[in-house]
Amino acid sequence: MTTDMIDGVCVTTKANVYFDGKCISHAITLADGSRKSVGVVLPAQLTFGTNAAEVMECVGGSCEYRLADGQQWIRCGTGERFHVGANARFDLRVSEPFHYICHYG
Repeated sequence: MTTDMIDGVCVTTKANVYFDGKCISHAITLADGSRKSVGVVLPAQLTFGTNAAEVMECVGGSCEYRLADGQQWIRCGTGERFHVGANARFDLRVSEPFHYICHYG
Protein backbone atom coordinates (compact mmCIF):
# COMPACT_ATOMS: atom_id res chain seq x y z
CA MET A 1 0.00 0.00 0.00
CA THR A 2 1.31 3.44 -0.92
CA THR A 3 0.77 6.50 1.27
CA ASP A 4 -1.09 9.04 -0.88
CA MET A 5 -1.62 11.79 1.70
CA ILE A 6 -0.42 12.62 5.21
CA ASP A 7 -2.96 14.69 7.16
CA GLY A 8 -2.28 17.14 10.00
CA VAL A 9 1.37 17.95 9.37
CA CYS A 10 3.65 20.94 9.65
CA VAL A 11 5.85 21.29 6.54
CA THR A 12 9.26 22.91 6.48
CA THR A 13 8.97 24.99 3.33
CA LYS A 14 12.69 25.32 2.64
CA ALA A 15 13.84 22.25 0.72
CA ASN A 16 16.77 20.08 1.74
CA VAL A 17 18.92 19.82 -1.40
CA TYR A 18 21.63 17.14 -1.51
CA PHE A 19 24.06 15.79 -4.09
CA ASP A 20 23.99 18.87 -6.35
CA GLY A 21 20.20 18.72 -6.64
CA LYS A 22 19.91 14.98 -7.30
CA CYS A 23 17.95 14.56 -4.03
CA ILE A 24 15.44 17.13 -2.81
CA SER A 25 13.20 16.69 0.23
CA HIS A 26 10.99 18.55 2.69
CA ALA A 27 10.80 17.77 6.40
CA ILE A 28 7.38 17.24 7.92
CA THR A 29 6.33 16.98 11.56
CA LEU A 30 3.15 15.15 12.54
CA ALA A 31 0.80 16.24 15.34
CA ASP A 32 2.33 13.61 17.67
CA GLY A 33 5.80 15.13 17.11
CA SER A 34 7.13 12.36 14.90
CA ARG A 35 9.16 13.40 11.86
CA LYS A 36 9.29 12.27 8.26
CA SER A 37 10.62 13.65 5.01
CA VAL A 38 9.10 13.53 1.56
CA GLY A 39 11.17 13.96 -1.54
CA VAL A 40 12.45 12.85 -4.89
CA VAL A 41 15.76 11.44 -6.10
CA LEU A 42 16.64 12.08 -9.73
CA PRO A 43 18.61 9.58 -11.83
CA ALA A 44 21.96 8.98 -10.11
CA GLN A 45 23.87 6.57 -7.89
CA LEU A 46 24.23 8.02 -4.38
CA THR A 47 25.42 6.93 -0.93
CA PHE A 48 23.39 8.01 2.10
CA GLY A 49 24.13 7.83 5.81
CA THR A 50 21.57 7.57 8.60
CA ASN A 51 21.45 8.80 12.17
CA ALA A 52 18.17 7.16 13.19
CA ALA A 53 16.70 4.00 11.70
CA GLU A 54 14.72 4.73 8.55
CA VAL A 55 11.99 3.14 6.49
CA MET A 56 12.11 4.31 2.88
CA GLU A 57 8.67 4.06 1.26
CA CYS A 58 8.49 4.32 -2.53
CA VAL A 59 5.44 6.35 -3.57
CA GLY A 60 6.40 6.76 -7.24
CA GLY A 61 8.98 5.45 -9.66
CA SER A 62 11.51 2.92 -8.44
CA CYS A 63 15.06 2.51 -7.21
CA GLU A 64 17.61 -0.13 -6.43
CA TYR A 65 19.27 -0.10 -3.03
CA ARG A 66 22.21 -1.86 -1.43
CA LEU A 67 22.66 -1.90 2.32
CA ALA A 68 26.17 -1.47 3.71
CA ASP A 69 26.38 -5.14 4.68
CA GLY A 70 24.85 -6.37 1.42
CA GLN A 71 26.48 -7.36 -1.83
CA GLN A 72 23.52 -7.26 -4.21
CA TRP A 73 21.23 -4.52 -5.46
CA ILE A 74 17.55 -4.94 -4.53
CA ARG A 75 14.73 -3.32 -6.50
CA CYS A 76 12.08 -1.24 -4.70
CA GLY A 77 9.02 -0.09 -6.64
CA THR A 78 5.87 1.91 -5.96
CA GLY A 79 4.08 0.60 -2.88
CA GLU A 80 7.20 -1.11 -1.51
CA ARG A 81 9.56 -0.08 1.27
CA PHE A 82 12.91 -0.99 2.73
CA HIS A 83 14.50 -0.61 6.16
CA VAL A 84 17.87 0.90 7.02
CA GLY A 85 19.35 0.70 10.50
CA ALA A 86 20.57 3.61 12.60
CA ASN A 87 24.10 4.90 11.95
CA ALA A 88 24.28 2.97 8.69
CA ARG A 89 25.11 3.68 5.08
CA PHE A 90 23.25 2.57 1.98
CA ASP A 91 23.61 3.03 -1.75
CA LEU A 92 20.73 4.11 -3.94
CA ARG A 93 20.68 3.66 -7.72
CA VAL A 94 17.93 5.51 -9.58
CA SER A 95 17.21 5.46 -13.33
CA GLU A 96 13.89 7.34 -13.17
CA PRO A 97 12.60 9.87 -10.61
CA PHE A 98 12.14 8.04 -7.30
CA HIS A 99 9.49 9.66 -5.06
CA TYR A 100 9.68 8.64 -1.42
CA ILE A 101 8.60 9.13 2.16
CA CYS A 102 11.32 8.58 4.74
CA HIS A 103 9.87 7.40 8.05
CA TYR A 104 12.35 7.96 10.91
CA GLY A 105 12.75 5.83 14.01
